[in-house]
Amino acid sequence: MVPARIEIGQKHKQPDEASSRASWNTPRSDTRGGMSYATRMASSFALTSIMTVLVLVGVVAVVWSGVFSDYTRANMTEIAQSTAHRLAEEYEVNGSWSISYLASVAESTLSSDDIGLQVVDETGTIVYDDSWSPSAVVSATQASAGSGKPNTHSLISSAPTDASASVTRDIELSDGSVVGQVRLWVFGSDALLSKADTAFRDRTFNAMFLASIIAVAISVIIGILVSRMLTNPLRRITGTAKLIRDGDLSARTGLKGDDEIDRLGETFDEMATSLEKDLKHERRITSDVAHELRTPLMAMLATVEAMQDGVMPADDEHLETVASETRRLSRLVQQMLDLSRMENRTTPLKLEQVDTVAFVRRIVDGQQQLFSDHDLWLRFSDDTQGRPSDIEADPDMITQAVVNLMSNAMRYTPEGGRVVVSVRADRRNVMIIVSDTGIGIAKEDLSRIFGRFWRADASRAREAGGLGVGLSVTKQIVERHHGYISVESELGKGTTFTIHLPREHTSEPSSSTIEH
Repeated sequence: MVPARIEIGQKHKQPDEASSRASWNTPRSDTRGGMSYATRMASSFALTSIMTVLVLVGVVAVVWSGVFSDYTRANMTEIAQSTAHRLAEEYEVNGSWSISYLASVAESTLSSDDIGLQVVDETGTIVYDDSWSPSAVVSATQASAGSGKPNTHSLISSAPTDASASVTRDIELSDGSVVGQVRLWVFGSDALLSKADTAFRDRTFNAMFLASIIAVAISVIIGILVSRMLTNPLRRITGTAKLIRDGDLSARTGLKGDDEIDRLGETFDEMATSLEKDLKHERRITSDVAHELRTPLMAMLATVEAMQDGVMPADDEHLETVASETRRLSRLVQQMLDLSRMENRTTPLKLEQVDTVAFVRRIVDGQQQLFSDHDLWLRFSDDTQGRPSDIEADPDMITQAVVNLMSNAMRYTPEGGRVVVSVRADRRNVMIIVSDTGIGIAKEDLSRIFGRFWRADASRAREAGGLGVGLSVTKQIVERHHGYISVESELGKGTTFTIHLPREHTSEPSSSTIEH
């Protein structure tokens, strides 16, 4: 079996300045309203989609409308150019155009009946106009019979006066002479959009609007699904936290995975497990402290009442029983007081230059008789190999720390066992090592042995007179000296505690590390 090992240490922290004001509330019920995180996330997706669609539609509407207008104008220009070319060919053959010919050209050339055609001769006279009514054209033709040309001066055209609302092309003969102009426009439209073009544009915008609605709907659905996927673990963590708050310490999220929320859930479960252990340990501490204090009190009370009732004589033997229990009670209270003072750092350090080898040797010599009475073999070993072992320390505190470790070894080492106290040194630290052949410490308990009132075997420790604060006091003493403690143990073979003390009194202690 590989022995387990742990090193304990903490950084020193200055106590925060106490505030004169404080407040506390009992847990309140969850009646707070407002939009949930999932709803906010889904709304954010929808709002983002709507803004994207609006920007896209706006850009497309502006750009596409301009491009489409250019397309319709180019298309109308091509029709006008083709019509001018046909009229030029007719003029070269016949020297003029008849109304019937112009009407046939308009009917065969124009792709839509909402496109207007106007033909003007070289003098600027309108020869043909789609906006004239057929009866007016007939009357004008009859009135000019014999002249060879229709008299159209009395006819009124509805062609647009704005040049940008129509397309005009010259009727140019093969010799380069211009005999007139062809003008095209769209009835009721200044943008040269025919009914077909307008219908195409409207269908396009309707399709864009439908696509926008579908995009927003898909975005909302995705937002709802994603928000639920993200918030379900959070709701589980919140629900578990409420259960723990309400007293169910066994509640766990059960989250497992590799993403951040799953790792948060795993960490939360580990924290809940640690909290459950700590609260159970706290209940055990309360029970143990009450028992430890009650035992000597009950013994004293029983003896005193017996002497008062005359059952027992008030002699030295019975008075010694009361005194012994009083001393035991005093020791227990003093241990708790020492631990409190160490944790609150109210006990000042009285630093001196200490020769660790000679110092620890005197401690071991003073404990020899006590260990012999318990049938234990105690020995001191100087393992410094000639290196200096001087440190700056408080002798009384270091004595208490070493005696605590030795008492712990004596308490958990069976009769006939061995306890060795040795001193080692390196360039930076001096180590005080207490090794025993006792029952050992379980691997899972190593990280908790320095907790307040912790005992691996409560009944055995109580019989041995221990309250479980000795190691806590020792840890606090070592940390006050900016050192740390390491522990190696194997069940059934023994335990070794090593106090590491720096040669120089630095401002920062070592941090905690755990090794297995």
